[in-house]
Amino acid sequence: MDGEISTPTFATKLRAMTAARVALGRSGSGWPTSATLTFALDHARAREAVWSAMDLPALRHAFEEWPQATAGSAASSRAVYIRRPDLGRRLAPETDLSALPKGRVVIVVADGLSATAVNTNAAVVVQHLQALLPEAAPIVLVERGRVAIGDEIGAATEAEAVVVLIGERPGLSASDSLGAYVTWKPEPGLPDSRRNCISNIRNGGLSPNDAAKQIASLLRLMKRTGTSGVQLASEKMSPLKTVGGSG
Repeated sequence: MDGEISTPTFATKLRAMTAARVALGRSGSGWPTSATLTFALDHARAREAVWSAMDLPALRHAFEEWPQATAGSAASSRAVYIRRPDLGRRLAPETDLSALPKGRVVIVVADGLSATAVNTNAAVVVQHLQALLPEAAPIVLVERGRVAIGDEIGAATEAEAVVVLIGERPGLSASDSLGAYVTWKPEPGLPDSRRNCISNIRNGGLSPNDAAKQIASLLRLMKRTGTSGVQLASEKMSPLKTVGGSG
């Protein structure tokens, strides 16, 4: 068995199965140069993602056929946002969402901890999701926002449910992973146990099209049961997969 594991064929197959750093080989007592350089590049991408900014003009253009608004959180800058997660969960006092339609599903697109993920994946997810909804969902683009900011937005728009698409905390294998947090009857102060999360939406993870289908299935189930979060655990969720995330 030891001889089999050390063969190049086994190592090549193992690396093809995962983005994790496995079977890297060695150079003396350390990694090969290529592995060291790849690690440094992935680390730089993760750091850049945390400080990245949403491409608002491109996103507004991608969503121009639907009602939309732009907002900021109570965090006045990216530096404050990183240090004060609580401010990222509240809307800026001057926010006005009165022009948006009421009583529908509302989609919130927030930068979270990786605007790179939002800029790369959010538009495609929203386009697929809108096609699956019974009526168009208004969209709120939020800078410096965290997951719970969707509750305040949902309450302001009297939303049936809120879908928060947010950049997940970047890692060394993915800096562009998008998460979707879905909450039925959102209102400020809800615990995280009231949300359902679909994560790892990206190229190499869950495709945007499949993510949209899972979100739409969750929304139908929530409408049927009148709840969301852990209370859905007793329902038949297959082929849905609910997983945890961050934000």
